[in-house]
Amino acid sequence: MAAEVEEAVPAGSAEEVKPYKIHVSSKYLDLTKQKLEVTRLPHELSEPKSQDWWEPKSRVEPLIDFWLEQYSWRTHEDSLNAELPQFRTEFSIPSSEATVRIHFIHARSSHSNAIPLLLIPPFPFSNLSFGHIIKLFTDPEDAANNQPFHLVIPSLPGVGFSDALPNNIPVISSTAELFNSLMSRLSYPHYVATNANSGAASPAEIDFRLINYLATHHISSCLGAHFISPPLSQPKLQEAPIEWAKWSLASLLHAPILGYRSEDFSALQRNGYVRPSKKAPTPAQFGLNQLDLQEPNTLAYALCDSPTGLLVFVMKSLRLLSPKKKEEFTPTDLINFTQLAWLPGPEAAMRFWAYCVRHPEPPEKKILTRPKVGITVFLGDEPSTDANAEVEASTGAAAETDTAAQAQDEAKDCYTCPSWANAKYSVLYTHRATGKAGLLAWERPELIVAGIRGVAASLVKSDSRLRQAEEPTVAPLERVVVHSDTGEEQPATTPIRPTPAFLAPPRAEERGHPSREISEETAVGSNENVGGKTPKTPSPGPKAPSPAHLAPPTDERTHPRREASDDTAVEQST
Repeated sequence: MAAEVEEAVPAGSAEEVKPYKIHVSSKYLDLTKQKLEVTRLPHELSEPKSQDWWEPKSRVEPLIDFWLEQYSWRTHEDSLNAELPQFRTEFSIPSSEATVRIHFIHARSSHSNAIPLLLIPPFPFSNLSFGHIIKLFTDPEDAANNQPFHLVIPSLPGVGFSDALPNNIPVISSTAELFNSLMSRLSYPHYVATNANSGAASPAEIDFRLINYLATHHISSCLGAHFISPPLSQPKLQEAPIEWAKWSLASLLHAPILGYRSEDFSALQRNGYVRPSKKAPTPAQFGLNQLDLQEPNTLAYALCDSPTGLLVFVMKSLRLLSPKKKEEFTPTDLINFTQLAWLPGPEAAMRFWAYCVRHPEPPEKKILTRPKVGITVFLGDEPSTDANAEVEASTGAAAETDTAAQAQDEAKDCYTCPSWANAKYSVLYTHRATGKAGLLAWERPELIVAGIRGVAASLVKSDSRLRQAEEPTVAPLERVVVHSDTGEEQPATTPIRPTPAFLAPPRAEERGHPSREISEETAVGSNENVGGKTPKTPSPGPKAPSPAHLAPPTDERTHPRREASDDTAVEQST
């Protein structure tokens, strides 16, 4: 069962939602520099290149030099704090006597017809990596014809600046319960949700399992969901005899009938999901599932002590998800991704991942009402017909071809026929996109937007609960605490609401020196007044009904972010 979360405190309480600003200890940044300076890289044979594994040394060495000599975390930190409306709120989990603080971005649309949207960032990315797509959802060019959204992007527990879940509780159901409670706390009793990348390529299928839990277990609040490459199986006779019969007939005839298309059969063969006389691949063969993390601490100890090791892990993850886009990320982009995992610490994310691998969390109950969903799938690239690609293995061109082919094979995605979903869901929208899923938020974010808009358009016509979302009333934060350099508590100034801004990855030539002095002992603070502005928090006014077992803590308590040594930890104020 999912871990319970305590009953809500009164609306408008200072414990509800707090504005959040990132601020990393200078001592920790100095430690990062020291570790980079003493990095020891593995020896690699120059020639011939291996045909069996990736050899990244030629790319890693320049990145280490860039990180040491040109990159500025303070510049990126200031950009995140200035341009993204960040907040954090706390929940109590009585079964473990622990509290969990969830960090999230909340960008409200200025359009009156906007509806609430929960965007689940793909694991293990931080929510702070998705600022560049916010405007696509909140401020479309033609709001009358393109549905705008009030956008909420939470960070998963243990990822980025959200606290980790306690040990030995089911992480998928508990995380989904927290996210549903978060939407309720923001006065969004009804909302829609979307993935932001392929569910089948997600580690342990985390992305799909989270949104599927929300769609099936919170059908009265999560009114619709957009699945991207969901890892669905073929209809089974015992579960859905009619859909099984449709699939059996269509696949037998290999014909575009009964909801199936000729593209479906071509994509199934191309992506390797269905191979006559061969064993079909398991989900573990796709995307980051190929890393098959089952025991987290061995890897966590290595990554927590080596920023270079974590950088290589990030590069490998991008390679598995999209080898083409991986080459387009700038050195600044790659270091930003790494820092957002390195500074808070990657160990909790590793444990989240490993728990999901070891504990599938089967459905607790049979769902009586079919969830309403939209589905976007990818047909895959056409097989190469370039005869010139076949060259001798001894040549340099062959080595490059082998490396490219290896990367493409690693990035292979599975294919799901959209009509397979009819066995369990009420499908409102389908889209068969060309190519591969890759890294959608950077390569084709418009497909994410189009998918959730397709779901929303159908829901708005049939469900009055989404036709007009009430703007939450705002109560002042009466006791948000700012920690000064002397350790004394000072009342925060009255928060003002920022204009939602949209983050583009900073480039090296745009960097400058930070304009404010940073105390050596200052830590990650949830309410530091940076640049003279503190964002207004959308604390709820009249409280919308929320699940009885979901709520924030009723008392003030301190819960450490991570277990770490005092001289290296990213400290956080409560």
